[in-house]
Amino acid sequence: MPPPSLNRTVFFTAAGLVLAFAIFTLALPDTASTVIGSVVEWISSWFGWWYLALATVFVGFVVFIGLSRFGTYRLGPEESRPEYNLFTWTAMLFAAGIGIDLMFFSVAEPISQYLQPPTGKGGDVHAAREAVSWTLFHYGITGWAMYALMGMALAYFAFRRHLPLAIRSALAPVFGRRVEGRLGDAVDVAAVLGTIFGIATSLGIGIVQLNFGLNVMFGIPLGKAAQIGLIVLSVVMGTISATTGVDKGIRRLSELNVLLSVALLLFVLVTGRTGFLLGGLVMNTGDYVTGFVGKSMDTMAWQNPTDWMNAWTLFFWAWWIAWAPFVGLFLARISRGRTVREFLFGVLTIPFLFILLWVSIFGNSALSQARQDPAFGTKTLNQFEAGFYSLLDTYPWTPLIVGIATVAGLLYYVTSADSGALVMGNFTSHLHHPMQDCAKWVRVFWSVAIGLLTLGMLFAGGGAGSIITLQNATIIMGLPFSFVLALIMIGLYRAMREESLKDASLRTSLRGFMAAGRGAAGRQPDWRHRLARATTFPGHRATERFLRERGLPALESVAAGLRDAGTPALVEETVGEDGLPAPRLVVDLQDEPDFSYRLSPVSCPTPSFANSRAGSTSDRYYRCEVFLDEGSQGYQINGYTTDQIIGDVLDQYEHHLTYLHLRHDYASTEGEGV
Repeated sequence: MPPPSLNRTVFFTAAGLVLAFAIFTLALPDTASTVIGSVVEWISSWFGWWYLALATVFVGFVVFIGLSRFGTYRLGPEESRPEYNLFTWTAMLFAAGIGIDLMFFSVAEPISQYLQPPTGKGGDVHAAREAVSWTLFHYGITGWAMYALMGMALAYFAFRRHLPLAIRSALAPVFGRRVEGRLGDAVDVAAVLGTIFGIATSLGIGIVQLNFGLNVMFGIPLGKAAQIGLIVLSVVMGTISATTGVDKGIRRLSELNVLLSVALLLFVLVTGRTGFLLGGLVMNTGDYVTGFVGKSMDTMAWQNPTDWMNAWTLFFWAWWIAWAPFVGLFLARISRGRTVREFLFGVLTIPFLFILLWVSIFGNSALSQARQDPAFGTKTLNQFEAGFYSLLDTYPWTPLIVGIATVAGLLYYVTSADSGALVMGNFTSHLHHPMQDCAKWVRVFWSVAIGLLTLGMLFAGGGAGSIITLQNATIIMGLPFSFVLALIMIGLYRAMREESLKDASLRTSLRGFMAAGRGAAGRQPDWRHRLARATTFPGHRATERFLRERGLPALESVAAGLRDAGTPALVEETVGEDGLPAPRLVVDLQDEPDFSYRLSPVSCPTPSFANSRAGSTSDRYYRCEVFLDEGSQGYQINGYTTDQIIGDVLDQYEHHLTYLHLRHDYASTEGEGV
């Protein structure tokens, strides 16, 4: 296999824009913060509705695909099977899609929503109940639907259609070959920019969180020095892990992440108010399910809490969109061989079940503590990163669980960094196989670029304003890729519908394939006869002659044969469309449903590819379709010989008899059961 090569246009364009933005934020942090804030205000005013509506459409689309016939397709050849077992696959998709930010927001957001809800009074029981519900909504299946859509599209086109594992491949059904040129490059650049800003946001939040944890554990001061050190550490560890590949680095870190997180979760559940937390879990689940549709479409047009929407729902939807290329490509890489239905419902439900447990247990624990100790709530509201560790400080064995939380946070942090470097490198390279990775130096470059961008956005605004700047930058960079993601949804549906039509056409053509082998005794039909049948579009006169000279005699021959065998049968010479004959064979099966086989001419537009010299003399032709009692069978018998028509009648008759046997056996079984 040839080695991967650099996509120079995408790489240098994306790298140049990222580096320019990072330098701008580092050189002029206050100006950068002001400009970013102004752009976000414009986006919120003009495109806030777009984010909410689009996110809801994504959920509906993914569920529809999973429940439809498309769900049976495999993300790869039909004989392919999953490479990773369920636990490993679950751990990898969870660790890639959710990182240290879940630890950050599982306490910070419920407290914020409790004290400063979007509408109504804060600090009461109703606000506490809604606080966890909003947090679950922002971390729920809506975001995972975006990941599932992107991962499904990339895996489908790469492993089933054998196209490059790239964003542009999913747009081929929409734009055709143009995606191979500048348009495709522009799409890949948008994907790279959205991805790197989404990753930088998560890493920035992680740095602030880890800095506070290290301060609690070792007294390391809060501030730029420690945060720069953490960024350097992430670049080094991320580079080492990324260069070891998926199986050795990311896979092992992901599994360790999940085990540490589960241990921490169980500790808080068992040593805390267990009965209250389990009751809260059930209540939160019900609130999430019953309030999902309302929250999904609630733009709060009358209340218009702009600051709240920007800080929460719009930020989260933009964040999920920005992460979609990164997580989607990673999910595609680890999901080859799974069915679409298994992939979609696995991605939608398995990580969310853990998120439901985590947010409910930590969120309700934090709210309970805030209602007992208002100072805890105020501290968390003013300093989000303090909330998680301040909550752990209220439990026994504080040093141990703080250490576990910090190690888990560091692993989540490194997993995001190394996965990001690998995926960004693949986005900016020409790969010759979906399972191939970019060159190591490209991964190293993107690892450094991610660290530099994180540093720039973290210090733009400084202090508490750094988190706001990270959120605002994500909203901005998520907007252009939201349009790309909408087009990917359209392209994927077109591709799957095209495949389903091909499957249907194969089933419809199968009877023609079978009939092509039937001829007079001892003689196979000439291939020219088969070709003429496929290229002829008969008019009114030719159709009438065909039905009278071949169709009607064939049915009469079968009826005569059945009567000779003692089975009552007759042929009715009914009239069909445009006065054409529509002969119908009826077989009387006494107490069982009769067998009915009718040849009915159906007028259809003559296709544009039809050759008029082959029999098409007008803009319409007639399909002689087979109708049974349940309706048209979806295939035509135009051009069949008499023997071929007889063979088709007998095929359908045998099928009907088999149905009657099964029906009789089922009725007998039911009777015995009674």
